[in-house]
Amino acid sequence: MKGFRLAAAACLFLISACTSSKQTQQSNNKLNAVDSLPKAMSEFRAAWIATVANINWPSKPGLSSEQQQQEAIQQLDFLAAHNFNTAILQVRPQADALYKSDLEPWSYFLTGKQGQAPSPYYDPLEFWVKEAHARGIELHVWLNPYRAHHKEGKDISDESVVKKHPDWVVFLKDGYWWMDPAMKAVQDHTNDVIMDIVKRYDIDGVHMDDYFYPYREYNKGADFPDSVSWTQYKNSGGKLARDDWRRDAVNTLIERLYKNIKAEKPWVKFGLSPFGIWRPGFPESVEGFDQYAVLYADAKLWLNKGWIDYFSPQIYWTINSYTRSFPVLLGWWAGENTMHRHLWPGISVGRDTTDKNIDETLNQIMVDRGMQPQSMGVIHWSLSSVIKNTRLADTLLKSVYKKQALAPASPWLDNTPPPQPSFEILPLNDQLQINWQSPDEKDVFRWVVYYRYGSRWNYRILNQADHKLELNRTEGSGNNIRQLKAVIVTAVDRTGNESSKKVIDIK
Repeated sequence: MKGFRLAAAACLFLISACTSSKQTQQSNNKLNAVDSLPKAMSEFRAAWIATVANINWPSKPGLSSEQQQQEAIQQLDFLAAHNFNTAILQVRPQADALYKSDLEPWSYFLTGKQGQAPSPYYDPLEFWVKEAHARGIELHVWLNPYRAHHKEGKDISDESVVKKHPDWVVFLKDGYWWMDPAMKAVQDHTNDVIMDIVKRYDIDGVHMDDYFYPYREYNKGADFPDSVSWTQYKNSGGKLARDDWRRDAVNTLIERLYKNIKAEKPWVKFGLSPFGIWRPGFPESVEGFDQYAVLYADAKLWLNKGWIDYFSPQIYWTINSYTRSFPVLLGWWAGENTMHRHLWPGISVGRDTTDKNIDETLNQIMVDRGMQPQSMGVIHWSLSSVIKNTRLADTLLKSVYKKQALAPASPWLDNTPPPQPSFEILPLNDQLQINWQSPDEKDVFRWVVYYRYGSRWNYRILNQADHKLELNRTEGSGNNIRQLKAVIVTAVDRTGNESSKKVIDIK
């Protein structure tokens, strides 16, 4: 990921010849000490954007391409304006595609007819990636690995896996079709679909949620109907018990995907968002659903093994839920994070505008900050829960999301910071204009401009295409006017590494 860097370019600073602003390079000053330099906040702030059943985007099937794009822009603008830094977009809700694919048909939820492309033609994922990055927002693709057809998906086209590979799928009594996770052909197909996206799109992450083997209510409480593949396994000499065999199939796919993604693009993060409880009794006070025994998802193993870059258990309960408490479950998962990956819980505490709901949301974010200061962050279920709740959105922006934040770094993926930008400071009437560039622009995802008025540091996080910022020479009023005293410009790469800092005094 890192390109060749010239050492001389990495430390070069271009200072304007205009002496009226009297900038001098600061040296041998306490502000150059590492412990006194400012640091931008680091926190993962994400929202799920669901396309299944048109939960979040697009608002309904069959919108024109322009309407789809307008809705996408509105949602990305909202995220940027409210200081989120990541969008998790569902691009494969039912073995279909909200992007150009030669492996699966266009999604019904996009165009109103499975297999039909948008008209006029455009590639929605390409559009989302471009527009997200233009706003400094990471774009993670969210895929369901085994769901072949959703009961809200209307007609099944001839291009659907249900008709093309009927031996891969089973029908569930509540109206779903599901691929058999134990079949190698299914695992190969899921791997091929994901790797196709990784190779062709400039995404920042790949994401899966809690749908591995289906919830039993999808089959009216009956067991998953995989007798054919199970019999084949036993006849071939398989020794595992049926539950262990199912879990092993899912484990095999998760490990395979992680390794393949890293081999292709090491900086693309792999995230998993399982059900919030591993098993009842872990920890002791916890009661509830057993994903290990029902979904055959050994999520604890994936975390223990480090087969993920970020782990987002859906802890959708309140702080004072005695048998499913948010901090109790978060603390337990943190104890299982032996490979020190990111642990960013999914939160969903309600849709209403009451003080109770808003306080709970803010409190969960602050609990996470207090318990995991080394890598803070949450994922909101879902975008509509925030964007349609104006009071919650405004409160977040005025409180916990008041300041911009960088996504936390992932040092196991890349621990080499980009080179220090060069910059110049030019006088501009009552302002100063900061212009900068990097000797390795391809290794930059965002910029941070730090500035000090009087003794107080602040910062602005800017997007990849930005190369200048205008700052007032003073701030405040009356007896509280403060002069702009110092500036720092840093570069941040796609895995969150920030370049070294050099303070420039303004006198």
